[in-house]
Amino acid sequence: MITRAAVLWERGQPLSVEDVELAPPGPGEVLVEIKAAGVCHSDLHPAHDDWPIRTPIVLGHEGAGIVRDVGDGVTQVKLGDHVVLCWAPACGSCPYCLEGRAVLCERLDRTTYRNKLPSGATKLRARGQDIAHFLGTACFAQYAVVPEEGVVPVSVGVPFEALATIGCAVVTGVGAVMTAARATRGSSVAIIGAGGVGLNVAQGAAMLGCTPIIAIDRRPAPLAIAREFGATDTIESPPKLADAVRDLTSGRGADFVFDTVGTPQTLADALSAARKGGTVVLTGLSRVDAVGTLQMFPFVMQEKRLVGSAYGSGRPPEDIRRLIEWFQEGRLKLLELVNRTYTLDQVNEALAALADSAGARGIILL
Repeated sequence: MITRAAVLWERGQPLSVEDVELAPPGPGEVLVEIKAAGVCHSDLHPAHDDWPIRTPIVLGHEGAGIVRDVGDGVTQVKLGDHVVLCWAPACGSCPYCLEGRAVLCERLDRTTYRNKLPSGATKLRARGQDIAHFLGTACFAQYAVVPEEGVVPVSVGVPFEALATIGCAVVTGVGAVMTAARATRGSSVAIIGAGGVGLNVAQGAAMLGCTPIIAIDRRPAPLAIAREFGATDTIESPPKLADAVRDLTSGRGADFVFDTVGTPQTLADALSAARKGGTVVLTGLSRVDAVGTLQMFPFVMQEKRLVGSAYGSGRPPEDIRRLIEWFQEGRLKLLELVNRTYTLDQVNEALAALADSAGARGIILL
């Protein structure tokens, strides 16, 4: 079939929205008509040439839509099902999966992180060339073929605008608090970066009863939104971040500091802002050549911990189902996360707004 898609032909250049060929789903695969796709920093990195991925490639990994066709052997979904895309479809049988750490699945290294479907197939083609599927998802398009394990069926009553970001930003942020950090009621929390993930760290911390919840950003607009998501305090561009956090935590520093930006400087700030015995959780994805440093002596003597957290550190399909239940119960904000909408033809505008730190999340509606 022919579908419209946003193709990155060369890193660092604008995406081109054009017709591409999309092969039908093979065994264990599903064709999804994309209805909404979130615009994430993980899409921005290859577009800005921060990551050395091979092009051409169709970006987009955070989305939701309707199942329109299924390949042989598919049993988990049927035609007409509404689904959220899960870009980390675990194999279920490797040592990490059996350990309950699905986001570390060995198959992801061979397929998803090489921008392939689990089958190894490439379903996209244009201008006489095969086109890669970003994170095996490629949902900046009208239609996408994804593995059966990469879709989570949801209630038809949940709007696609709410579902657009749950498959990455929401899972990542809430999971970082609840699963990676295992924060508890009364824990003090500092969040560096009030973008899509940072806002969900804030609302995850608020759901647990953490206090204070301190959001830190360079711009006032994201910080204003952070208060709506549960931040009790906000700090704009502090000259000394660690001192500002200590001022709000009785001079000790935060129990948990979440670095959702992922630069050498924000990591150093996060480690300094954590209290003795505190934990830094790093969710922000940096340039692949970025190297952080830390002062080793106080790190040891103050018994701090540094934890990496990818995709919420849990079991994404189960986490997505639980988050949707919380939304339906009125406990989780999803629609409020979206403050900009675009058409597919406006994808470059969407990426530019994200790069400009416009706050909250932009989504593409198809």
